[in-house]
Amino acid sequence: MSRSKSPEAALTIGQLSEESCVSPKTIRYYEEVGLLPEPKRTPNGYRCYDARSVHILRFVGRARELGFPMQDIQDLLALWNNKRRKSSKVRAIAESHLASIDSKIAKLQSMHDTIQQLIHGCHGDDRPDCPILDELSSRQ
Repeated sequence: MSRSKSPEAALTIGQLSEESCVSPKTIRYYEEVGLLPEPKRTPNGYRCYDARSVHILRFVGRARELGFPMQDIQDLLALWNNKRRKSSKVRAIAESHLASIDSKIAKLQSMHDTIQQLIHGCHGDDRPDCPILDELSSRQ
């Protein structure tokens, strides 16, 4: 599937999109926010990417799949590009993200339990009284 034969091979934005599974619009956005270096331009102004751009976009895509926020992705990219990095910095970013995920899971579990209790308390019949609506309308 890969069209790029060497690191020097030039890719159009369409080819980069195809190889990285990232839309051209997103590629341009990543350029704007600094996740992807600004590409070289052909004499007629078209973007011209190298194979490293494919690797960067795959890295960013995987980090996004794992839910890392954009700032963390920028920090992780900088660490990835720094061969003198300390893995402790990478780990700290991942641990912070995991703590955020754990917090969200706890909130979702609490919401789940509350809604489950409300559903259990609702008769779900033709009567108008409903504890779900009562709970939603209460100001606590």
